Order: sequence, then C-alpha cells, then structure tokens
Amino acid sequence: MGGKTFMRGIGRYPFLYLLALPGVLFVFLFSYVPMYGILIAFKEFNIRKGVLGSPWVGFSNFEFFFTTDKLLLVLRNTVFLNLLFIAATTCCAVLLALLLNEIRVKWFKRTAQSLIFLPYFMSWVVIGMLVQSFLGGMHPTVDGWLESLGIAPLNWYYEAHLWPWILTLIRVWQGAGYMSIIFLAAVTSFPDEIYEAARIDGASRFQMMRRITVPLLVPTISILTILAIGKIFNGDFAMIYAIVGDNSMLYPTTDVIDTYVFRSMRVLNDFGMAAAVGLFQSVMGFIFVVAVNALVKRYSQDSALF
Repeated sequence: MGGKTFMRGIGRYPFLYLLALPGVLFVFLFSYVPMYGILIAFKEFNIRKGVLGSPWVGFSNFEFFFTTDKLLLVLRNTVFLNLLFIAATTCCAVLLALLLNEIRVKWFKRTAQSLIFLPYFMSWVVIGMLVQSFLGGMHPTVDGWLESLGIAPLNWYYEAHLWPWILTLIRVWQGAGYMSIIFLAAVTSFPDEIYEAARIDGASRFQMMRRITVPLLVPTISILTILAIGKIFNGDFAMIYAIVGDNSMLYPTTDVIDTYVFRSMRVLNDFGMAAAVGLFQSVMGFIFVVAVNALVKRYSQDSALF
C-alpha cells in the first residue's frame, strides 16, 4: 500500500520529486554509503588490505578508550561543555531574533544581521589567533583593560576553571548570529492576524513578544535543541584545539573526547581505535536524541522531532 501511495505521489507531483532528487542523492552518497566504514571499528585496519581484508578483532579497539584513566574526565568535559554551548547559544540566538524582529528601520536591521552573522564564517584558526591576542602573550589586551579598572591581571592560560565559560562566550559570539537567522525566519512566518488582535486588545510590543512570539517559537527551539543533543558526545575539535591546543594546564576542564583521541592517535596511528571512539559517540548521540525526543513528545507533539 505504501509503495502504491509513493508511486501515485510521483505521478501527481513529478517535478517536486525531481526537485528533491539531488538532495536525496547527496544524503545517500555522503551519509549512508560511508556507514560501510563502521566495520573499521571492529578490525585491525590495514590500508593495503582494505576494510574487508583486514583481520577481525571484535571489541578490542574499544578497550583503548574504555580502560583509560581519563575516561570519566573527557566524558564529563565533553557533555558539560556541549550543554553550556547548547543552552547559551540557543538563549542568545532567540534573544537576538526577538530584538531583530522589533527593528523597524530596514537598513539598520540588515546591517545588524550581517554583523552578527559574520563571525560564523570565520575559521577557528583565525578565532584562535584573536583569542591568543586578547588573553595570551606577555601583555594580553584583556589584562590591560582589567588594570585600567583597578583589577589584578590573570594568567589566563593557567586558569583551567575559567575556560568552560571563556569557550562558551566564544561559541556564543561565533554561532548565535547564525542560529538567530533561523529563529528570525520562523518569527516572520507567524500570522499577522494574531499580533493585530493583540494590538486591538491593548497589548504592548513586549507583551506580544512574551505571550505570542516566544510560545510560537517553542517547537523550533525544541527541534534545534534535539538535533544539537545528537552531538552532545562530540567535542568541537576544531574549536578547542585551535584555541587551547596542547596546553596541558587546561586539560582538566577543556580536554574532550575528540582532542584526547587525537593526541593518542598521533602516537598509535591506529585507525580502528579512532573509528571505535567515533562509533561510540554516534551511538550515544542517537540514544540521547531518541530519549530527549520521547521526553518532549510526552508534553508536546508539535515540539518533537519525530
């Protein structure tokens, strides 16, 4: 029955299916076909022998990660940092979208959108250099600001307890502008009739924002959060390594799964172990997405991903 319905849909809307075909092919080729490489996680991979020719070792590749004394540390750092990133970036992005929606001067609104969106296109290497100029070196820029306020300067790259918050601030600066555009697009799709009725009832712009816009944004916020939860066990390697690097003084709060595995693999050069950790991250992300989606679905069907 499903096949007949699908073919009937193609017959009725051929151009819509044709329009979707490139996207479907892209996802199939770059998301599903590479899943064949999961086998590497269970093999002693040898490039010359290939995936199928390499000997099977079962779960031996997973022992490297699950028996290390750093396991709990990197798991805690990865989850904690990602929770900070998701919460802070989402809240700031929603706030930016609400503020941008209230701007009535078109040229100013477009300029503001461009400026807050710009950091998203910057390389983490460039951002790392900016952070180094502000917090590192003999005379950090931030220390000069603190001294002008009568506050004692800090040796930033030795204060591990500060870096979860520093990294969160950097992530918000880099990513909140991009997310705000998504939320702003959702806001502009809301029916004008609702706002018109609220104006007739005497509601202020702040009351309309609080009572209408934010509640209508909840499904979008929920779906984006669930998608972000899927990568909660994936540390942002490019960001953290570009900014923190191999600074062992900051490992207690910034060493995540990806950076730990990278340092280990530089010595071992074992593809199987790296693939095993990647598979673990993907499986845990899938479990978290299903669990969070089920939790959200209990309270609101419209806010669930599936």
